[in-house]
This record gives sequence, C-alpha cells and structure tokens, in this order.
Amino acid sequence: MAAMWLRWAAVMVIVAAAMGDVDVTRKNIASVSYDGRSLLIGGQRRILFSGSIHYPRSTPEMWPSLISKAKEGGIDVIQTYVFWNLHEPQPGQYNFDGRNDLVKFIKEVQSQGLYVTLRIGPFIESEWTYGGFPFWLHDVKGIVYRSDNEPFKFYMQNFTTKIVKLMKSENLYASQGGPIILSQIENEYKNVEGAFHEKGPPYVRWAAKMAVDLQTGVPWVMCKQDDAPDPVINACNGMNCGETFAGPNSPKKPALWTENWTSFYQVFGGEPYIRSAEDIAFAVALFIARKNGSYINYYMYHGGTNFGRIGSSYVLTSYYDQAPLDEYGLLRQPKWGHLKELHAAIKSISNTLLEGTRTNFTLAGQLQEAYVFQGKSNECATFLVNNDKTNGASVQYQNSSFYLPPRSICILSDCKTVAFNTSKTSAPQNPRSFAVSQTFDLGDRWQVFKDVVPNFGDTSTRANGILEHMSTTKDVSDYLWYTFSFERAKNDNSNAVLHVYSLAHVLHAFVNGKYAGSAHGSHDQLKAGLTLDQPILLNEGVNNISLLSVMVGLPDSGAFLERRVAGLRRVTIESIKSKKQRVFNNYEWGYQVGLLGESQQIYTEAGTNKVQWSNISSASLQQPLTWYKTTFDAPQGEEPVALNLSSMGKGEAWINGQSIGRYWPSFYTPKGRSSQELYHIPRSFLKSSGNLLVLEEEMKGDPSKITLVTVNSSANKRVCGKLSDSHLASVLSPETLKKSVPGPKLRLECPPGMAISKIVFASFGTPSGDCNSYAFGKCHSSNSTEVAEVSCLGRQSCSLPKSMHKFGGDPCPGIPKSLLVVAQCE
Repeated sequence: MAAMWLRWAAVMVIVAAAMGDVDVTRKNIASVSYDGRSLLIGGQRRILFSGSIHYPRSTPEMWPSLISKAKEGGIDVIQTYVFWNLHEPQPGQYNFDGRNDLVKFIKEVQSQGLYVTLRIGPFIESEWTYGGFPFWLHDVKGIVYRSDNEPFKFYMQNFTTKIVKLMKSENLYASQGGPIILSQIENEYKNVEGAFHEKGPPYVRWAAKMAVDLQTGVPWVMCKQDDAPDPVINACNGMNCGETFAGPNSPKKPALWTENWTSFYQVFGGEPYIRSAEDIAFAVALFIARKNGSYINYYMYHGGTNFGRIGSSYVLTSYYDQAPLDEYGLLRQPKWGHLKELHAAIKSISNTLLEGTRTNFTLAGQLQEAYVFQGKSNECATFLVNNDKTNGASVQYQNSSFYLPPRSICILSDCKTVAFNTSKTSAPQNPRSFAVSQTFDLGDRWQVFKDVVPNFGDTSTRANGILEHMSTTKDVSDYLWYTFSFERAKNDNSNAVLHVYSLAHVLHAFVNGKYAGSAHGSHDQLKAGLTLDQPILLNEGVNNISLLSVMVGLPDSGAFLERRVAGLRRVTIESIKSKKQRVFNNYEWGYQVGLLGESQQIYTEAGTNKVQWSNISSASLQQPLTWYKTTFDAPQGEEPVALNLSSMGKGEAWINGQSIGRYWPSFYTPKGRSSQELYHIPRSFLKSSGNLLVLEEEMKGDPSKITLVTVNSSANKRVCGKLSDSHLASVLSPETLKKSVPGPKLRLECPPGMAISKIVFASFGTPSGDCNSYAFGKCHSSNSTEVAEVSCLGRQSCSLPKSMHKFGGDPCPGIPKSLLVVAQCE
C-alpha cells in the first residue's frame, strides 16, 4: 500500500492521571497515514476514541455543548454521516443552512481541538428515511441503487464530489490543516452485495476507486466490507467487534471499529434496548486486546431527535436516547463517566499497546485469558479477560490472585496495578426528572380545525387501478388519499365488510365521509403489511369510499430499495347477505397527496390564517384528522424542554412552524407502555412568549392533558453512586489489599453551578437500592455517613474511598461489600 502522507496539525493528548481528562492541542503541521497497527498522526501511532453526533439531529445552538461534553468524556474524534436528501432535495438544488450546515458543524469540532470522521456514504441507512437517498433518485430512468449501474454511479459520484469539493474549499481535510482525518464511502454494503450477484463486486471496486481518486489526502474506510480494495480500510460495525470482526483484510491496515452500538434504535410499539456501561466497556477493552483495535467509535454518542419526517419506518422521534449523551444533550450516567475512565486508562498505556509485543495465553480455564503487551523499555500492560457470561473466576497472574466477575476485563497498567475493571462502575448515577412547567387545559386556549375528507369527486388525479404510495407522494407527505365511488346493488342490503390489504404503515377508512375504522402494522411485521376488515353500512345508490394511507417513514435499508412498494395492494367489499366480494383493484380511483392542513401549512404563523379555526369542544376530541393550536410562553432558565403528549394518539407537532417530529404514544409496547411520551423542543425553537404550538392529530387525542416539562439530569437534584465488591477485593489479592493500593473510586457529581449540600444516605457494607430507593443491609460501617460528608460536602464533585481503611476497617470479613452514597445538590 502506498503511504498517504498528508499535512495536518499534530495533536498532543494529555491524560490526567486522576480523572483521565483529555486536552487536544494543535502543534506543528504533520501527516496522517496508517500502518498495520493504527492511524498515524504526525508520524505517531494513535489509539482514538470517537463518538457519533449527527448535526441535523440536534441544532447549531446545541453543537458546542455536545462536542465539549464528548471531549470531556475522552472522545478524540466526532463522527457523522452526510445526509444526501437534506443537502440535495432536488437535483442540483443544495441546502446547507441551519441544522444542515455541515461546514459550521465541522468547524465547531475543529475549534474545540477534535478530529472528524466524515461518512459521506452517500447511502447511510442510519434509521433515516430512504437511507439518506433523495426520493427524486427513484424516478431516474433505469436506475438500480448501489449497483454497477451507470445512472446510479453518475449521481452518487456527483454528490460525493460535491461534498469533497465543499470540504476542500473550506480547508477542512487534514491535508489542508483541517480536522477531517478519515472518510467513509458506502455503508455496510456487504449486507446486500450478494443480492446484486455479478453487479456487486465491480461496484465495490468502482466506489473505492472513485473515492480515492478524489484525492482528499486522508484514508478512506468501508464498514462491514471485508473485500474493501486497497488502500481503503475495511472496518467493523456491531456490539462485539472483539468477537465478531475477522480483522483487516491486509496486514498493512489497522483494526477500526466504526460503529459500537451504545444501545439500539427504538421503534414505535417496541420496548427500549438498554445496554449497560459495563457491557460497552468490556467490548471496547476486548477489541483493543484481542484485535489490536486502535479506533473505536460509539454509535451513537449523542443520538438526538428525528425532527420532522426524517426517521425511517416506525423509528421513534427520540433517537438513541440511551447514548452517553441523551436526546437532550445531558450526561447519561454511569455510561458517560464509566467510558471516560476507560478512555483515560487506555490512553495511560497507549504507547505500550501500540509499540509493544503482544502475547496471549489462557488462565484458569478456556474462558479466562490474558493479553500481555511488553514494550521495548520494560513497559508492560495486561488485560485479564473473563469471557464467561455467567460465572466469575479466580485467576493467578504474576504471583497474585485476581477475581474476575462474569464477562469482565481487568486492565493492569504495569502488569501489576489495576487501572480499570470493566465491571466496576464508580461513575455517579443521575436519573432524569421532569418538572411540569405548564398545563394546557381546555378553556379557551385551544382552537380546532377539522381536516377535509375528500370524496372521489374532489380528486383531480385519476388512475384505472391502485397506484403505489411512495412513487405517488414523492415523499412530500406521509399521507395519500385513495378514493373511489360505486353504486350498491339494488338486490343487496346495506350491511357489508370492507377488506383492505396494504403495505403502508397505517390505514384510515371513511365511508361516505364518516370515519369507519383504522388499522396499523408494526416494525417487526414490515413485510407482512396490514389488513383492515371493517364492517360498514352502505347507502342506497352511490357510495364514496376514502382510504387514507399513511407511511411512518420510508424504508432505510436492503437491496433494490428503488423497487420497494407501499400503499394499498387489494381492496374488496363483501356483501354480508350474498357473501359476494367485489374487487376494486382495477376500478377507477382518485388520489390526493397529503392533508389540506399540510398543503396550507397551517402550522406556521402565515398559514394558520388560511383556514377557519373554531373553539374546541368535547366532541372535537373524538374526531380523527383534527388540527389543534394554542400558544404558550417558554419556561424560564436553560434546562431542556419537552412536550408530554401521552394523551394524544398519533400525528405530528410543530413549534413556531418547526416540526419536532412525529408522535405516536397510543402505539403501546408488548408491556403496555407508550414507546415515547416526551418530545424534545430545542430551546432555539422557542421565543420568550407567544410560541405557536400546532398538533396534527391523526387518530383521537386529548390536548387538554398535554403538559410542557423541563428536564433535569438529577432526580430532585440528587446524585448517587454505587461501587461494588468493597474497594478492590474483587480484583486484587488480600496481600495487595493490605498495601492500600489505589483502586476504583465512587464518584458523585452535581450539575454545573451546584454543590453537594447533604449526604442523604451512605453505607459501606451490603446496602441495597439506588437513588430512588435504598436501605442498609446486614453489614454496615457506622461511620459511612461521616466519611462521605468529609469527602463531599460543599463540593461540586467528589470521589471516595481510596481504601476500606477510611471506613474503620472491614465491617464483615469474608463478605463482598459495596458502597452506596446518595447526596443532595443545591
């Protein structure tokens, strides 16, 4: 592989011994390249921790804080996709304003001294509607996405070149002294490559060559692409790349992990997936030890919000809320703090890991192993690994005994001293609290507009047959009206059953202008679609049937995306009396894209006057396709703001004309809960007073029960932390413990501007519980509270203990112990 020497500002990483704080400072012009061990920046190998933050899933006003918190958490690189359908909504028409201002985002990263990985794609998946493709691409004659297909390659190259030229014009590549050190072309193509048969491999080679020929001066990667051609690096995606990654496809390439999933995206009707801090830390440490991993990106580090209609099929408006920085940009503890400590521990031994010789051998059994890195000047670092997911294990290493909890890794900084244990979380817990700022009772606050249900005679678009939903709407709306009229047979009665099979996500049926019934599908049954079997009452003579087909985001993945179909597939009406079915598939149909309220943009200040609003009544609360509007004042302060829409059914919400996304709290999970009740309103969307709130309610909802809440990262201003297994008793031998070797510390941290005013609860022994519920166990050190008060009162943050001697010795020898402290912040 030819070396890729580049110019770039060298980076000096300073790891504070106690807390692992990272400060990145530019130095002299240097180069970026790679070898078989890592990326080389300024000719020096680097272990880099990266975090995904997507600029359009937050706001420009949020970017500085998000990047700053990532940096404080030990992140070196910010990774983002580039979103084609945002930037080129129509061919040759580009948008880089507001949340789409990619250059501004990258320059903010640069100003804080961090690097950037730019994943141009331009296919991104990312739970983003249509995988990031603009829908106009669908109508290009003869196109086959992501294949050795000339029309697709033309537009893909055109957009990729556009982005590269934009980055070059702003001097943002490392070769120009900018922060972009890595770029990505395509995205997880190996998942679909086989479906394209002989058209797949040539496309991979073309995409790689096309990217390299753009001469960005930085390396390119392809994730989950084990046949990535030189010099493009193949990278891993997943939760456990230390176990699943086959490794680089060349000894000259480093092991990179482009997506370490910190939780998993959630869908309407789906239960949340919670991935623990301990599990993430184990996976990272194993990737470094076993695979010589040198670049780990957390997907997501901050997920953010799927504003408007950008989420893909059934995906929640809240995106990766369980990331180290939650949807609102608040620290998700203990995940953020535990990973920060891991980063500091790894960076303290990075020279040994990168330059040393690695050996591997088993310990107590086949599931326990050691990875030892031996430097040239007697530097040494060890990873003691227990791969057993169920059982802990005692192991002997370097004449010392170590107990390794299930699925854990103990990192020894000098092959003797414990620097970190993946299963020992000392970071504070900080459950969120939500304070009601305003209520929206009925009174005269709300006004209502009932959207119009079109009949066949109201529609101007006609076709002899059922049209496909997506190619008809062109993704300008979630909604497509299908209408037809027919005359009831004279010899039949009025009782019938409407049967509809659809590949859309939701269906609403209206018969002669009156609501008849609804049905919806689910993310788990995407291919199955939905079926509506609704008894209806027909008039004598002519009857009008109006069917509203609804998409909750377009598909985002899979081969032949351009061939995907949605909307109605079969419509019949069955006579209850005669049992005869009348099929309407080849009937004359009328179509209308979107709702009237959408076309008039009644969610904006200007558009709200285009329709006649009326005062709300109890009757209007039971009507589908109803718009509600009111005004409110912004809560004082700077805490994040959200709408609690648990009383609503399904629809979309706008604040001052800006969509905060789709809502669907009436779609319950298997456990009987709403998938999402709170919907983020960025502070930058708000004025101090007179904010316009408009809701488009598709089903039935009660806006009088909506509340406006502020979000705080500590419940009742309380923080707590729990450190298990008494100091280092779980990882060090009794002989070592007697030497009072420093080990994991329990850390408490109040929100900025606050300090610990009271120790609410403290117990060293066998306490139970968390911030919200706690109790003494059978074993308890009587001076626990006093020790905590001495260490923590009056401080914004504190750490304790350094040894069990602080608590007057061991209160119950032979029993594993924990420390639980709950504190009040003021």
